Amino acid sequence: MDRLNVAVIGVGGVGGYFGGRLAHAFSSGPDSSVKIFFIARGKHLDAIREDGLLLKSPQCGEIRCRPAQAAERIGDLPPMDIFLLAVKGYDLIDVARSMKDLIRQDTFLLPLLNGADIHERLRREIETGIILPACVYVSSYIEKPGVVVHIGNPGRIIFGRDPDHPDAVPSGLLRIFEKSSIDFEWRDDANPAIWEKYLFIASFGLVTAYYDRTFGEILDDASLREEVIQIMKEICSIASKRDIRLPDGIVDLSLKKAATFPRDTRTSLQRDIHQKKGKSELELFGGTIIQLGKRLDVPIPVTCKLYRALGGV
Repeated sequence: MDRLNVAVIGVGGVGGYFGGRLAHAFSSGPDSSVKIFFIARGKHLDAIREDGLLLKSPQCGEIRCRPAQAAERIGDLPPMDIFLLAVKGYDLIDVARSMKDLIRQDTFLLPLLNGADIHERLRREIETGIILPACVYVSSYIEKPGVVVHIGNPGRIIFGRDPDHPDAVPSGLLRIFEKSSIDFEWRDDANPAIWEKYLFIASFGLVTAYYDRTFGEILDDASLREEVIQIMKEICSIASKRDIRLPDGIVDLSLKKAATFPRDTRTSLQRDIHQKKGKSELELFGGTIIQLGKRLDVPIPVTCKLYRALGGV
């Protein structure tokens, strides 16, 4: 096949894990038809340029991952065939605007970040290209510049067809995932999986952030647990209005899933707000639910209460 250029935008926990696996597979092997490029920042970028990215994982041990090029700006890269977007939700629009002029009609974009409306957010900024709705499961983080640590189960990506280009199948992307042993699932419709994850992270994110309590404390407190349940039900109502079929008993299934997490688990939204980082994914979780609730005439009182109390407007 023709050469593929693949850019990983954001080489933090998520991008470092999946991008690292790709870079290691194609920089150390005989396949020269694929080149992996990284976009990173600051000392992390400096370390990657100096000695590659070190990925520590229970699945693959410690591997040194060397991209074809690591850059700070997307405009510094050659033309790309595939973009893996692994940025935080609050950076998504700025990144989309910086890359929109580099997207061809046949360019594939795979967003690897949380949110129920990521495809719509990207499509408002990027008119061309093929945007694949996706959700990702991985526990990983930057330990220090140039080093990403993965813990727990293998990272997994579920993604599906672009509703604007339903006949477009990313055969090249599927091939490189297979060759790099990345766990993935290609579906005709990825929306149920996206909303199933969103229901979980948005409800627990809002409640943990507002009350500053851990998963264990939330589950033990009947009133806090009930607020999680009510937000889940609000999201279920929105999904139903959008004809997205979630699994039967999704609320109970989500609570049982939460009980499998370590009791001291805190959400990223909770950490960002209470560490006063200035940026958080409050809009991606609470803001999105409120916008969709208003548009679809779905009552969302609990989400509104927590969102506004946390500083949402």
